[in-house]
This record gives sequence, C-alpha cells and structure tokens, in this order.
Amino acid sequence: MTCPLCSAETPLSTYLVEGGPQGASVDICAICLEQISGEPQPNHWRGLASAMWSEEAPVQVVAARMLKRLSAEGWAQDLLEQLYLDEETQAWADNVAAESDHKDSNGVTLNSGDTVVLIKDLPVKGGGFTAKRGTAVRGISLVQDNVEHIEGRVEGQRIVILTQYVKKK
Repeated sequence: MTCPLCSAETPLSTYLVEGGPQGASVDICAICLEQISGEPQPNHWRGLASAMWSEEAPVQVVAARMLKRLSAEGWAQDLLEQLYLDEETQAWADNVAAESDHKDSNGVTLNSGDTVVLIKDLPVKGGGFTAKRGTAVRGISLVQDNVEHIEGRVEGQRIVILTQYVKKK
C-alpha cells in the first residue's frame, strides 16, 4: 500500500488523529509514524505537497500539522500559505492538545509529543513484560476521551499508561 503522506510503498500502520472525531485515523508508513511523534526530517515530508490536497480530512489535518512543524523550511512555509481547509477541518488541525486536561502525577500539563518518565514499575497486560520505573517514554499521544490515559511506546510496544504513574521530563 502507498502512504498518503509521503507516497512510500511500504506496509502501513494506523495513526489516530487527535482532536477530531473519535476514531479518526489514517494509515501511514513507519517512517512517517516515527517522525510525527519524534524529530521530523524535512526532506521526508516533501510529499505533503500532494497530501495536503487529499479528499480525506484526517490526511489533510496531519499534513497541515506537519507543515506547521516544518514551517522554518521555505518550501513548507510556501505550502502552508497555499493550503485551504474548510472551517471544520481547519479547527481540527488547530486543535492540538495544547489546551489539554491531561496532567502528570505532579499536576503538570501533558501535551502530545511530550516525553514522560515512569515513576512506578508497571506490568503490561498482554505484553508479557514490566515497564520499569525510570523508563523514558518519548512522543506520547493523549487519549482524547480519557484525561487519565496517555499512549506511548515502551520496549517497542504501544501501550496505554495511566497519567498518575508518569512525570513530565
């Protein structure tokens, strides 16, 4: 299958697009998935020039958000200026979790993409391992319908973590 963001011909994974309709997702390649929650490599995202015109709103939202993150690049800024989204889709693209009600164990606001540290050993149900205290979880995602849950990757597996067991790094 082809990734709608970068046009790579690789296996795709489902990425939940936060801030919009529940369950809204887009199937993207592993490289896009890694760079969305980590450090984006500008040249990988040149495919956004066509992705931003997709007829699928989740693809448009991810494209708009990535163009904003890459706006220091001249080509990304040019594309961002050309991008037109209807009001509802624009509101969704702008609705990143900056106004989050997700709080860590110390009451510090958590945002999508943050790095947190586990403050307790957590047995991972169905994973067959224990996530150890002190483990850094980078590029977290916020669970939109539950402010006590975040998602992150530990030992290569994406897990749900209770916010009471993490602190923002």
